[in-house]
Amino acid sequence: MAHLLVTGGAGYIGCHTLRALSRAGHSAVVLDDLRSGDSSFVGNTPLVRADVADRTAVARAFSEQGPFDGVLHFAALISAGESMERPLAYYANNVGGSAALLEVALAHGVRIFVLSSTAAVYGEPERQPIAETARLEPINPYGASKVMVERMLADAQTAHGLRWTALRYFNAAGADPDGGLGECHDPETHLIPVALEAACGLRDSFELFGTDYPTPDGSCIRDYVHVTDLAAAHVLATEALLEGRTLGARNLGTGRGHSNREVLAAVERAVGRPVPIREAARRPGDPPKLLADASRFRQDLGWQPRHSDLETIVDSAWAWLRRWKRL
Repeated sequence: MAHLLVTGGAGYIGCHTLRALSRAGHSAVVLDDLRSGDSSFVGNTPLVRADVADRTAVARAFSEQGPFDGVLHFAALISAGESMERPLAYYANNVGGSAALLEVALAHGVRIFVLSSTAAVYGEPERQPIAETARLEPINPYGASKVMVERMLADAQTAHGLRWTALRYFNAAGADPDGGLGECHDPETHLIPVALEAACGLRDSFELFGTDYPTPDGSCIRDYVHVTDLAAAHVLATEALLEGRTLGARNLGTGRGHSNREVLAAVERAVGRPVPIREAARRPGDPPKLLADASRFRQDLGWQPRHSDLETIVDSAWAWLRRWKRL
């Protein structure tokens, strides 16, 4: 069983993956500056509070908590919209921080690296679903920052023999079916939790960005994948790398799309109340449609998203919100 460093392990996808790694028999140490994570989500796992860009702190973690067999890297700024307003912050944090982390990891003999990447690397591709062979043409700095980190990993493979994968998520959503873990961003920007909060009165309204997209109902379409299924994929990818494979970039999604209005209808069914909607203009950097072709990852590693139908995603997110907010 492996001993792993999980950066951003107190965050949304990181903490779900941490739980999945533990259930698979692996041990871990979390490195997180807690800007957007919650220390309670790491449970009994050792937590090092530090920024991945702080080489001294990261090197200390490797020396005192290692040796590590590999790194799973979730720590990043993740809002495409915000990245349009603060591009340099995204490059400094996501690219600079990842470079610092990778440099320290290689110096301490780490030979496998799993990157939390994104469908935003593709921009607005002509063909859907999107395969990994599609051109990388991001339309926001968030996606561009992830392209740069993926390139660093490929170069580190060539120069240092690093085995790596970049898991390009489409829309992560939902909450741990067993309870205790879910989304708690501050501020919350993801569609499903924001819509749930609006439906139950925790927000005045839900702002629907874009009603004139070239889609059947005018709202943009996304491929939603349950966070528990994403966590399972990280375990499979980590174990494949440990066995000596190099995966490169792989998509994670279902290939099924749901429009924003379809998601809002599912939220209304779950909560039993209407979502008060305020229509707004499109946000810069938001493509009309993103659907994943995840066939390579499924075929190579046997991954099957088991919780990623829309109703299960919304119901689990609603159960988590009621528990988190004590509704």
